[in-house]
Amino acid sequence: MDVDPFFGFETYHLTLTVVGFLVILALWVPRLVSSREPAYAPMLILFGAVAALTIPGLPTPPDPRSSPLPWEVIAEITVIVALFAAGLRVDRLRPWGKWLPTMRLLLVAMPLTIAAVACLGVFLGGLTAGGAVLLAAVLAPTDPVLAADVQIAPPHEGNEHPVRFSLTTEAALNDGLAFPFVYLGLIVMAQGLNPDSWGPHWVMEDVIYRITVGTVMGCAGGWLLGQILFNLPKRTRLADTGSGVIAMAGVFLCYGSTELAEGYGFIAVATMGLSLRRVESEHEYHRHLHDFSESIEHALTALLLIALGAVLPALSADLDWSHVAIALLLILVVRPLAGWVSLTGCKLARQERAIVAIFGVRGIGSIYYLAFATSHTNHDSLSDLWIITALTIFLSTILHGFSVGWSMQKIGR
Repeated sequence: MDVDPFFGFETYHLTLTVVGFLVILALWVPRLVSSREPAYAPMLILFGAVAALTIPGLPTPPDPRSSPLPWEVIAEITVIVALFAAGLRVDRLRPWGKWLPTMRLLLVAMPLTIAAVACLGVFLGGLTAGGAVLLAAVLAPTDPVLAADVQIAPPHEGNEHPVRFSLTTEAALNDGLAFPFVYLGLIVMAQGLNPDSWGPHWVMEDVIYRITVGTVMGCAGGWLLGQILFNLPKRTRLADTGSGVIAMAGVFLCYGSTELAEGYGFIAVATMGLSLRRVESEHEYHRHLHDFSESIEHALTALLLIALGAVLPALSADLDWSHVAIALLLILVVRPLAGWVSLTGCKLARQERAIVAIFGVRGIGSIYYLAFATSHTNHDSLSDLWIITALTIFLSTILHGFSVGWSMQKIGR
C-alpha cells in the first residue's frame, strides 16, 4: 500500500521530537518540586535512558567504545566554549592571595585524586596499571560545564565569593592540567610501568612544554583578540556590534593553533578568557560574549547528556559491584578528602572548606578525555573505563545537582 509521503514517519524527525521534548521536560519537572535552580543534568541523562528503552524505532547514539570520534568532537567543542566562558567570568585577578585555594586544588587535590583512583582501579577494579592511570586521569578534572551552579556570577556582577571563585577557577584550569596524565596512561598502556624509558620525555614534553605553550598562547591570543575587538580600528570597534561570532572564531583559532604547536588547547582557551577580560574589562561586550558562549555550551551539553543517557543501558549491561564502588568512593570519599587536605591553611571557614572539597562535579571533560583515549588505543580495559566514567557522571550530577542549591544558599552569592 502506498503511503502519502507527507505523513512519512522518519527516524530523524522522531529524534528531533524526542530530544526537544526531553530537554523541556528535564528543565520543567524539577520546578514542580523545588523553587531553587533546577538540577536538570541528571534528568537529561535519566530521560535519555528511559527514551532509549521505551520508544520503538528511536535511533541510539553510536557506542563510544567502538565509535568514539563523534563523542570526542562534540565534547571537545563543549569544553572549549565552557573553559573560555569560565575565564571571562573572573572580574578581578587580584589580590593574588585569593588564588591560593585554586592552586592547592590543582597542585595537591588533583594529584591525590589521581593516585587514589589509580589504586582503586588496580586493587578494586582489577585494571592494569595503564588502565588504572588512564581512568584516574579521565576522572581527575572537575567540570566547568555541569558546575555552573557553583561558579561565580557572569561578568560585571561582582561578589566573587571565595568558594565560588575557587570552584570556578579550578574547573577552568584542571581540564588542561589533567591532559599530561591522560598521556601518561596511554604511555603506560603501550610501554609498561617502566618510567626509566619514558619518564624524562613525559616530563619535558607532556608536562613542561605543552603546559607552557598552552599558557603563553592563551595569554597572547586573548590580548590580540582584545585589540581586534576593542582597538583596531578604535572608531568602528567590532565589540560595539555585540556579535559573539568573531570572538568565538578567535577562540577556535587559538585552540587550533595551540594544538598545532603541540600545546594544551584547553589551557590556552581558559587563559585566553582571563586575558581577553583584562582588555576594556568594564565594556558590556564581555557580558554579551559570555552569554553567547553559555548558550552554545548549554545546547551542546543537553545533547551530550541525552546521548549519554541513551547509551547508558548498553554500557550498564556489563556493570558489576566494583564499578559502582569506584564511582561512589571517588565522589563520596576520595574527592572530599583530597580537597579537604589540600585546603589546609587556607583562609576559608570550615563550612566553606567543606563545600569546596565536596563539589568536584565530573562531566563533559571526562567524556572527552576517554573518547580521545579510545581513539588512540584499543586496550581491553576501555569498556570498564566507559562503564565507570558514565556511572560516575550520572551519580555526580545527581548527588551534586540536588544538593547545590542548599549548599550555595548557606554561603550566599
